[in-house]
Amino acid sequence: MWQTVVGGGRWGLALVCLSYLAIVFVTSRGLIAAPRYRQLQGRIGDVRADASVFAATASDDPARTAAIATVTARLDDLEHTSMVVWRLLPTSWVIAIPLSKLAAAWRVLHSAERRLLHLQPPEESAARLRSLRLRLAASGLPGDAELATELAAQSATSPEAVALLSATTEYLHDREDSEAEREYEQQRTALWLATTGLGAVLLIGVTLGHQPTMMLGALGGFLSPLIGVMRSQRPTSWGVLVLAPVGGALAAVGGLLLVRMLADPELNLLGNVFLENSWNAPAQPIALAIALLFGFSGTLFSRLALTASGQLASTV
Repeated sequence: MWQTVVGGGRWGLALVCLSYLAIVFVTSRGLIAAPRYRQLQGRIGDVRADASVFAATASDDPARTAAIATVTARLDDLEHTSMVVWRLLPTSWVIAIPLSKLAAAWRVLHSAERRLLHLQPPEESAARLRSLRLRLAASGLPGDAELATELAAQSATSPEAVALLSATTEYLHDREDSEAEREYEQQRTALWLATTGLGAVLLIGVTLGHQPTMMLGALGGFLSPLIGVMRSQRPTSWGVLVLAPVGGALAAVGGLLLVRMLADPELNLLGNVFLENSWNAPAQPIALAIALLFGFSGTLFSRLALTASGQLASTV
């Protein structure tokens, strides 16, 4: 693979970029969205089961029958139309779940769940009230403790309790949906940056060369979140994992160019060693090690860029 990238020139680099673009696509549509979609499918089954139970006791009430029919129709839309795309292509094994459609599907499901709140018997309303009160009491967010106290003061059979239960559920659903949508937006932003960065990597590789430099920078960008996860023993953002190798490749090329500028005899800030082992000699071991370090540490690139900016400002 290394010989293909280094010796193959632009075609080897294009192959690497296309392969990583496929990884970005699978990460976006499968690894990020698939677990949330499986939760959606499970919740749809639960809501459909509740609607079936309520329908058995609503044969003599046209309003209840119409409400249950509306909920069932919305669940059918979620499962059998294109509101959420779920396909596993047998030839390419690519999972495709758009994050925007997934967020919209969760809002539809939450709306269907709230419709059923007005149809449940008093004992289920009491159980749901207690569950919400315990959940809000354990939360540390502002206002949740006061809302839990208000729920505790209500009787499960009163109309005010049902209204408060519906309002509280809508509040929690909206908060959950808003948090998920913000997370999806961050992931889409990181994935867009990764896709655009791959185009920049390909353009720089075709025009300037430096394929080994970018490969070592991408390796450093991959190692940085990997070591962070291993040391902290906690997961990191999918967007960071996808974007880090692309940013590392670009930082390695830009870092070598900055090193060459600061090591120029007219500035002479870094010395002759870096002058001979940077932009003009990217295949030297020292230059490759510098590329690896720039890909690994974004802070190193930022500090060097600030140093170069200060030097230019003082020169001007």
